[in-house]
Amino acid sequence: MIKKIAVASLAAASAFMILAPSVAQAQSCGDLWYRRNAIFAESGYCFQTARARSVFGAGCFPPYGRLSPGQQARVNAIQAQEDYRGCPR
Repeated sequence: MIKKIAVASLAAASAFMILAPSVAQAQSCGDLWYRRNAIFAESGYCFQTARARSVFGAGCFPPYGRLSPGQQARVNAIQAQEDYRGCPR
């Protein structure tokens, strides 16, 4: 059990290190918000907030925000950085 946790932790750390440079380049919570939501916009997410609609538009399309594993990993890394910085979501 401990070995599985260690392997999972190592995999997550490796994924973060691969993704970290692009996330680390974001200078503000606003940058992180934009990067995270741009990933959803690429996948046709139907945004509900006025802010997101004004930036990404009201249109949505299949797959309606369903993310690939790579996109989900990028979103997870961005959300971790948002949490670390205390950004509102």
